[in-house]
Amino acid sequence: MANRGPSYGLSREVQEKIEQKYDADLENKLVDWIILQCAEDIEHPPPGRTHFQKWLMDGTVLCKLINSLYPPGQEPIPKISESKMAFKQMEQISQFLKAAEIYGVRTTDIFQTVDLWEGKDMAAVQRTLMALGSVAVTKDDGCYRGEPSWFHRKAQQNRRGFSEEQLRQGQNVIGLQMGSNKGASQAGMTGYGMPRQIM
Repeated sequence: MANRGPSYGLSREVQEKIEQKYDADLENKLVDWIILQCAEDIEHPPPGRTHFQKWLMDGTVLCKLINSLYPPGQEPIPKISESKMAFKQMEQISQFLKAAEIYGVRTTDIFQTVDLWEGKDMAAVQRTLMALGSVAVTKDDGCYRGEPSWFHRKAQQNRRGFSEEQLRQGQNVIGLQMGSNKGASQAGMTGYGMPRQIM
């Protein structure tokens, strides 16, 4: 981890806002899912943001996670290194992020390597893992292990086909968005420019 020292002023305020987005309950759910999904002897980390960061920081758990979402023999990261060298660990995090994007996680949901490595934005790491779980549940290809209720199922495309006759009939209907003139009449209206008659 980089030793940057304390931040002050606006930088400190921004960092505190980022840290407030971190969800401890979500951390527990994600840890349980990762351990269940990887189906290996992965040690459960102690609770807390810093322990969660240290647990994921070398990238091996993340690489095992993304590999477990593919059928055997089709893993996107064939060699997972357990190196203690910083650049190797950061490289593994980058490999996980690329594999997650290929798997279907949107680019906007993916954290930056330094968010995890330096612990700058662990909430972004949680969002990426949540998005990965949602994509896995949505794919429903048999590789997801865990409760389907842990993640939201993403919306699927639902195309509708209309015949030419149905499309032609739709052109003759005035949609309710345009308003309705039912019940409208000019009964009791006076001509323009005449003063109002008060009795």
